[in-house]
Amino acid sequence: MKILLIMAALLGSASSVNAADPEAGRAKAATVCAACHGALGVSVSDAIPNLAGQKARYLELQLNALKDGSRKNPIMNAVAAQLSADDIANVAAHFAAQQGASVGTVKSEFLPNVAKSGVTFPENYKATFTKYHTINFPDTKQVRYYFANDTALGAAKAGKPLPDGSVLFAEVYSAKLDGDKKPVMGADGFFVAGELVGYTAMEREAGWGRDIPDMLRNENWNYAVFTAAKAPRPGINQAECLACHKPLDKASYTFTLNQLVDVAKAK
Repeated sequence: MKILLIMAALLGSASSVNAADPEAGRAKAATVCAACHGALGVSVSDAIPNLAGQKARYLELQLNALKDGSRKNPIMNAVAAQLSADDIANVAAHFAAQQGASVGTVKSEFLPNVAKSGVTFPENYKATFTKYHTINFPDTKQVRYYFANDTALGAAKAGKPLPDGSVLFAEVYSAKLDGDKKPVMGADGFFVAGELVGYTAMEREAGWGRDIPDMLRNENWNYAVFTAAKAPRPGINQAECLACHKPLDKASYTFTLNQLVDVAKAK
């Protein structure tokens, strides 16, 4: 039965692939896919798969699975959810027509706009920001402390979306480990912080989203990751941050808005 269902799915997708418009797919790919997978399907990172030369039917099936959530990937689920059936067929046909890795790493014209972040390290955050949340990350054995500037805090207290000028910032620590190499739990229910390993930040200012493609834009938010030495971490592709936060448009594009509101209203 499973084999029959798979065959039916494959046959069902064939008609849309056959009717696809590769040129329309190329245009769509240039606006969003190219930021990570390259304009011609050769990825911009070793951690991101090449799409060039893949079978169109396979690509279409994977994009549909990412769109309906049956295949889990937070970044691609957010992107695929915005694609129509025609978009999926067209993009699949475009990448299938490419020649694989031999085409080189041709970048999208949008890539510099996506990769560039306006976020700088907030040197005075300890004195001027408010700590509002702590999260354990068991998979990475980390604990993170979250801070917000007064602009974000004031908007949250008033029940308004976070405006331009808002900054959310996190300290990232490795957890102290016990003899079994498990995180040590503090009396507060959070991992005991060990070594500082870096920082993450999201900030929005007027015009920062202007040149980012619509399918990735988070209004004016930009994102950054910093090393423990406060330097921008190399190799970070902001497109991944933008895609991951894209579904949170009703929560000012942040995963911790509820906690920010609770702390803001308590002040």
